[in-house]
Amino acid sequence: MEKDKELESIRSKKLREMVKRAREESKQHREAGDVVTLTSSNFHEFIRNATMPVLVDFWAEWCMPCLMMGPILEELARDYAGKALFARLNIDKNPETARQYSIMSIPLFIIFSGGRPVESVLGAVGRGPLEKTLQKYVRTRKA
Repeated sequence: MEKDKELESIRSKKLREMVKRAREESKQHREAGDVVTLTSSNFHEFIRNATMPVLVDFWAEWCMPCLMMGPILEELARDYAGKALFARLNIDKNPETARQYSIMSIPLFIIFSGGRPVESVLGAVGRGPLEKTLQKYVRTRKA
């Protein structure tokens, strides 16, 4: 019994540390306007702990349209720093997460808000349509 309490205490402490680290990383990425590389092991933690909308690019290295959208995602990340988070998940290296979200075609961009997927954009649509969709979920600040 005492061993169970000790183990639970250790788990609780580790969980608090993980949440704190995720929040700090999220803040750093938000301020810097970086595109975060996600994996199946950190995907859900990152999405759950985000304090703002997250645009995730589901992509693969062999996908030419995906590669064409990469610089656009980076531009949006810089332009929306502090308003949204941006991340990429390579579906070939993280098939379990791709299966969980039923990724059948790429590039696929899913916007998460409050830890849940709220809207998606399929294909190499360019900056305009992707940004227009993102703007629905980004809080505008009044001067």
